[in-house]
Amino acid sequence: MADSAQDLAFTAENFESLLNEQLGESGGLEGSVLTGTVIGVSGDFAVVDVGLKSEGRVPLKEFSRGGDDAEIKIGDTVDVFVERYEDKDGLIVLSRDKARREEAWNELEKAFNDNQRVRGLIHSRVKGGFTVDLSGAIAFLPGSQVDIRPVRDIGPLLGQPQVFQILKMDRARGNIVVSRRAVLEETRAEERSKLMETLREGEILEGVVKNITDYGAFVDLGGVDGLLHVTDISWKRINHPTEALSIGQTVKVQVIRFNAETQRISLGMKQLEADPWEGVAAKYPVGTKFVGRVTNITDYGAFVELEPGVEGLVHVSEMSWTKKNVHPGKIVSTSQEVEVMILDVDPDKRRISLGLKQTMANPWSEFLEGHPIGTEVEGEIKNITEFGLFIGLTGDIDGMIHLSDLDWNRSGDEAVKDYKKGDVVQAKVLDVDVEKERISLGVKQLGEDPYREATADLRKNQIVTCVITMVQENGIEVDVNGAIGFIRKSDLARERADQRPERFAVGEKVDAKVINMDKSNRRMTLSIKAREMDEEKQAMAEYGSADSGASLGDILGAALKQAQEKARTGDDE
Repeated sequence: MADSAQDLAFTAENFESLLNEQLGESGGLEGSVLTGTVIGVSGDFAVVDVGLKSEGRVPLKEFSRGGDDAEIKIGDTVDVFVERYEDKDGLIVLSRDKARREEAWNELEKAFNDNQRVRGLIHSRVKGGFTVDLSGAIAFLPGSQVDIRPVRDIGPLLGQPQVFQILKMDRARGNIVVSRRAVLEETRAEERSKLMETLREGEILEGVVKNITDYGAFVDLGGVDGLLHVTDISWKRINHPTEALSIGQTVKVQVIRFNAETQRISLGMKQLEADPWEGVAAKYPVGTKFVGRVTNITDYGAFVELEPGVEGLVHVSEMSWTKKNVHPGKIVSTSQEVEVMILDVDPDKRRISLGLKQTMANPWSEFLEGHPIGTEVEGEIKNITEFGLFIGLTGDIDGMIHLSDLDWNRSGDEAVKDYKKGDVVQAKVLDVDVEKERISLGVKQLGEDPYREATADLRKNQIVTCVITMVQENGIEVDVNGAIGFIRKSDLARERADQRPERFAVGEKVDAKVINMDKSNRRMTLSIKAREMDEEKQAMAEYGSADSGASLGDILGAALKQAQEKARTGDDE
């Protein structure tokens, strides 16, 4: 009995020792990666023997990729991660995903230490950036590290294999930060160096549109960007680069200018096409008419495309014969087809001046053909200004009646008071200036000029009897048979002492000699002095001269006496 008890105690101690030894060994395996063999598949789990006292279980889904069926069969050797030594069923809990992650971390740490690039897939968007799958290990890609320039649409990069540089690793916290931009910049620098060594002006390259601005587009030539200005995209007018280009588009361009010091590259697309301005002067002779399309409207005119790449400007002054202060947009519209006339061609400055109104009849020429000078017309008063009346005529044009052409006898300021805007008046065409686009009309010309009637029988040097109508400081105004004349102060008398206007009174009659007549300007100048000198000469001729011994007083006295006798004789008769 004693021996049996001792044997039993020894066996219990040995079992406890063996159990503790086994537990200690297996307990130290938790958190490590072991290589095992698949010995069976039970339900949703694969049973794996890792050389311990119990088998382990791995969920089948961890052997699948992207939702596909698990590719696993009995006898396969796999690396697994020991999560827990025993679960409630006495089995070891294993993980294939965590084993992969451990493998990936080992490889990533080596790449990080050796400053090597790694491959991965951008998985999804998170706050501040994106998650990247690095063969099982999940890394963080900051938004600023996606590309060299900000990327508006990340869609094309999702799920596509990319190369990354590991910026930071912390295995304890499970943090990995990667950069795609660092890889691009390094590659770009290499490509830039190669391109800069061989780049020449005039060279034709292929590039990708990376960015578009209001003034042009940046084209990636493979490590270096060039500017494609909006004016060099096409020979035809382009208001914005997006009319011809889109981001990501592959384009063929020519190097226009290249500065090796600043590494600035100017590109052109239109230079790869024939210049439509070559021979433009022969194709578009001055004075010919063409049909074009309105491409752009500004405050100063409208641009009309004659052919792709060749435009001309219709200045606002050449758009309409009659609409002078109207915005071009009220005469033509964008995309409208219009007929224009070539006014001027300057191939050097690449400018063509066009006329729109020249394709239509000139209303002033038409008016002159239908209304020769002297024709009577009728129209409504459109406006009254300080210098005349504007009358609406046929053809949407105006004629002007100057204040001086309103009345023969009254001043214009007085006569204009008889008219108001909207009145319909009759007038006579006095002049039509087609080039200056002016039509002169007159109302007073509808009747005869009373001045001409009054002066019909008057001649220069004739002695006439006048009635004084106004006394002024510089002379007197007189009425001669209904016509107004003027006697200057110096012509009021032969003697200087008598050349005083105040000697005369309104209504008084005087005899004077007509010394000048301008019937067209209604001006007549008379002289009392000239009349007196003529009478003196006549008296001297009749009664002798001072050389014969007779004094001037004697001669004039005799002449006066004779005149008095003739007058008395006439009275007696």
